[in-house]
Amino acid sequence: MSTNSAEKRPKPASSQFGDQIPWKKRKAELKEKQKQWKKAKIIKQLEKQKRQETAERAEQEESQSKKGSRKRTGTCFSGRAFTVSVALPGSVLDNAQSPELRTYLAGQIARACVVFNVDEIVVFDEQGEDVKSVEGEFKGVGKKGHACIQLARILQYMECPQYLRKWFFPVHKDLQYAGLLNPLDSPHHMRIDEESEYREGRVLNKPPKQGKGSLVNCGMRKDVRIDKQLQPDLRVTVKLSKTQNQESRLYKGVVVAPHVPRTEGGLYWGYTVRLASCLSIDAGSVFTESPFKEGYDLTVGTSERGSSVDQATLSPFKHLLVVFGGLQGLEASLDADQNLDVTDPSDLFDLYLNTCPDQGSRTIRTEEAILISMAALRQKITAAFPDDSSSS
Repeated sequence: MSTNSAEKRPKPASSQFGDQIPWKKRKAELKEKQKQWKKAKIIKQLEKQKRQETAERAEQEESQSKKGSRKRTGTCFSGRAFTVSVALPGSVLDNAQSPELRTYLAGQIARACVVFNVDEIVVFDEQGEDVKSVEGEFKGVGKKGHACIQLARILQYMECPQYLRKWFFPVHKDLQYAGLLNPLDSPHHMRIDEESEYREGRVLNKPPKQGKGSLVNCGMRKDVRIDKQLQPDLRVTVKLSKTQNQESRLYKGVVVAPHVPRTEGGLYWGYTVRLASCLSIDAGSVFTESPFKEGYDLTVGTSERGSSVDQATLSPFKHLLVVFGGLQGLEASLDADQNLDVTDPSDLFDLYLNTCPDQGSRTIRTEEAILISMAALRQKITAAFPDDSSSS
């Protein structure tokens, strides 16, 4: 009985050594695969590093070639160093008979300035009254229908790219007829899929990761990671990296000064708006509150009583200021300014020009004067920089 049970006992499936030999073989194969994976990973990293170095080298060569040969980009030339500013009284809006026409008139002024690459628009009060702000932060109308502040607000609204307006311009009575405005369509008003080296953006209110910069909405399908941590809701100018990883969730870029697209890229990048309390040379005036350290080194007054623009020549300048009068002309603006003790308007300016000699109408409206004057001065500006292809 016991013998039979011993004979019927099942045998082990494999011996002790039979179990260990296949496991050792599998372990060796696994080690070999791990070596191959590591080798492939190293090769992949080296290839990626090589691609990055090639891209950086190409970017450096391209930037050097741009500096060496100043090529024309679009309708502008690379690297425009000078600026053009325009000053006009806010009272020009009082010539419009309805809120709709006031809005449309402001839009005409904005478009005239953009067509001729104006970098700054100064809105002054020809009565010499103090305004609530000369810094361009228009937080409310001092009284109903305040022409200076309304004009400045509409000008700022139009200059802002469309995808940023809802953040910087809440609902306001001055903007209730903004739908009547013709778009500026300037270079910094980008479409969502339009490619450009520079873009305007808004710093998002998202906490940045440690050691990384803030996120910026630049009106594209992806947000942009910049090189700095900035306060949320700031408007910034971003220079996008030329080599973007399309599979990445974010684009990469760096914050640059607002003038960089003009001075380095040769692009017209819109205008800034400034409120001035008066035209005279007192504090807060058109001349004394210039945003440029050197001030305006060439000033031009426009009037039908000035000398003909045809014989005028402009000397080279850094910052040009062209001043326009209101409904009664620049002379009336000077007479109304109580802070100004000047009898001859030409004493205020380097040049006092009639930009439309032999005019057929008794009057030229300010929005028309801007177009006529800037068209007449455009060739004069170009002639002032004969050796500089940056003139625009």
